[in-house]
Amino acid sequence: MKPVITSTNPYRVHPAEMGTQSFGDLRVRATNARLEPITQATVKITAPDDPNTIIDQLTTNESGFTDTISLPAPSEDYSMEPSTVQPYAIYNIDITAPNYRSVTVNGAELFPNVTSLQNATLIPQLEPAEGVLYVIPPHTLFGDFPPKIPEAEIKPVAETGEIVLQQVVVPEFVIVHDGPPSDSSATNYYVRYRDYIKNVASSEIYATWPENTIYANVLAILSFTMNRVFTEWYRSQGHNFTITSSTAYDHKWVNGRNIYDNISFIVDSVFTNYLSRPNVKQPILTQYCDGNQMQCPGWMTQWGSKSLGDQGYSTIDILRHFYGNSIYINTATEVSGVPASWPGSNLTIGSRGEPVRTIQEQLNAIAKSYPAIPTVSVDGVFGQRTEEAVRAFQSIFDLPANGIVDFPTWYKISFIYVAVTRIAQL
Repeated sequence: MKPVITSTNPYRVHPAEMGTQSFGDLRVRATNARLEPITQATVKITAPDDPNTIIDQLTTNESGFTDTISLPAPSEDYSMEPSTVQPYAIYNIDITAPNYRSVTVNGAELFPNVTSLQNATLIPQLEPAEGVLYVIPPHTLFGDFPPKIPEAEIKPVAETGEIVLQQVVVPEFVIVHDGPPSDSSATNYYVRYRDYIKNVASSEIYATWPENTIYANVLAILSFTMNRVFTEWYRSQGHNFTITSSTAYDHKWVNGRNIYDNISFIVDSVFTNYLSRPNVKQPILTQYCDGNQMQCPGWMTQWGSKSLGDQGYSTIDILRHFYGNSIYINTATEVSGVPASWPGSNLTIGSRGEPVRTIQEQLNAIAKSYPAIPTVSVDGVFGQRTEEAVRAFQSIFDLPANGIVDFPTWYKISFIYVAVTRIAQL
């Protein structure tokens, strides 16, 4: 049966929502492993209950992105408290391009009033081969997943000698073991650190929650992950991975899942941060639970953090409410795999010096893959042309397009530069 393209589909909407329809936005990006854009890729959106009816068909532009489209989603109310009604809509996304293996994502999750970002890495098709299929499980706050096995928040360094790193360093990649530690058949995936954090946060909290709640949960995920990195926790036990995707041991990471633009921006803004206690060198292993199906005294609860965010609590006050007043936000001074560290202040019209020259060089290199970014003179002077290039970059990569090189923009430029110039060990 030939698929029919249509603009409406009753299967997209929960029956309770037919009277008061809400919408979520979706944007798809197709790239190769070096993050170079794949243009003219075809993207088809369907509903799981009606896969022969194409809800929308899109084409990627010169930057590898589709237009942003709006799709029906349940009311935001369902994500604001524990509910037996699924608080997000699910869609299937099929991405095809000539000379590449197709990618299909079954079960992409769309929340109302939030932009969902579906990234697809396409693999060259050198000979006939099946497409790549990702099946996304229910969100951890809605599905049934094993609770976290409690651990000490600070590892006993003096007793075991587990610490092998001399300082806290933000890694370029983590190796994710897609299963519990004991499952030797589970696949290991090399995942860029920030992409890992964005994936976990999108899998474990609702993107509709208050901003300070999302910040608090992202910081807890960052600190937990940095503890695993710093202590070489699994390597010290003879494993060849950094962290697992098992909620019993670590956090839920889902290969191929979509993320959300607000969560992505928050991670880009704080990815060098972690949580500390006085006179403790290692990042704190900040464990948490949902606070609905499971209670966990001394840990943060996700629904509890949402309630505090509703009451106007700041990010640090949310964290201290659960982890105690001695907890504070620390910053790693070194980011692995980047050519130059954040200069410490924003770059804008009138800025001069080596940091400006660095950004100009990196933007010109990126522009070879993303022609929507204008090339600039590498003169160390932040003029109008450089501002235009920064603004174009920000628009492509889902940052506020203000033309200012702030912290998240600096590291996003560096991240894309490293990827497209093969500096990273892909």
